[in-house]
Formats: sequence, C-alpha cells, structure tokens
Amino acid sequence: MTTDDADRGDDLVDDGEDGSPADRTKEELRRTRERLGEGADKAVKGFDDNVVDLLAWLLDTETRARIYVYLRENPRSTSDEVADGTGLYPSTVREALAELHDEGTVSRGKREADGAGNNPYEYEAIAPSELVRGVVGDVQAELNAVFNLDRRLGGESAEGDDEPVQISVAGADGNGDGETDPSGDDADGENAADDGDTDR
Repeated sequence: MTTDDADRGDDLVDDGEDGSPADRTKEELRRTRERLGEGADKAVKGFDDNVVDLLAWLLDTETRARIYVYLRENPRSTSDEVADGTGLYPSTVREALAELHDEGTVSRGKREADGAGNNPYEYEAIAPSELVRGVVGDVQAELNAVFNLDRRLGGESAEGDDEPVQISVAGADGNGDGETDPSGDDADGENAADDGDTDR
C-alpha cells in the first residue's frame, strides 16, 4: 500500500470531523483534479521539451529554438522582451536574432512609439511550415544521394541521378503553396513524368 493509498483510505474513514459523505466526496474530487492537473502539466512540459529539441535540430541550437518558440507565441517582441521571456542573456538574444534575421527565419521592423527616443526593433518568426520548407531541399538532396550511392560508387556521374525522394510541405491550410519547384513537381508533389512506381 502506497502513501497515497493510505491517505485516500484515511480520507474515506469517517472520524466525525470531516463532515458529511458529500463533503468527503467533494474533497476526493478536488484531490483527483489536482493529481490530474499535475499529470497534464508534466505531459505539456514533455511535449514542449520535445518540440524545442526538434526545433534545435532545425535551427542549429536550443537557444535559437527557444527564441523562435517565444516569438511564435509573442509576435512583435523586442530583443529585451525575448530575453525576459526566455531567461536568456540579452546579448545572446541580440546575436541570435541578428543571425535568424539574416537567414530569413525572423522578420523585424521598428516599433512605433510616441515621443522622442530610440524605437527598438520588434521581431516576428516565420510560420513553422515555412521553416520546414527551408530545410526540405537539403534533406531531400541528402536522401537522394544515399539512394543513388550505388551509381556513384560505380563511377557514374552524379548528373542525371534519379530523384526517388521528393518531399512537399503543405501550409497550415493543408494545401501546398501552389508553386512549382525546380525539379518540375507541382504543388501536390507529383512529377509530370512520374513513372507511378511509388506513392509520394
């Protein structure tokens, strides 16, 4: 019997001080809600940690991932607000924001302010689907290099390699962006000369 079981058993024993059975039931429901809430908080934290880990892979560092997540939740934030919200050093945040802006992962604009003084930049992060589109080409090229390894090891030219892997990313609305990519694929990821061997 665990300590929690003993506590619950003690709660259910009528010692004359706890009141009516209805009061005891309400107290048990309250404790159950607290335990469920604690479990939900742990699950959400675990999910958040996994998202940050994935974004750290996409964005190179956990620091950049934390800044990205903060800006998705709090668009139009200044570097000082990002530093306060993430607990990162202001100089680290400024440096990371400058890199993310140069890469096109965040956009920035001057904050409108009344009166004299320096108007700081406010930052917004691009949508996750755009972030993924940015790395899809690199991942696709690396996967295709692996698929065509036998041809390359046989001394044949890398030119003319088939591209068995084609990755398309749908936007938040579930549709492709409607643009044709350089490989000749349409937004649905289907090649006009598709041989029908695989379902992509």
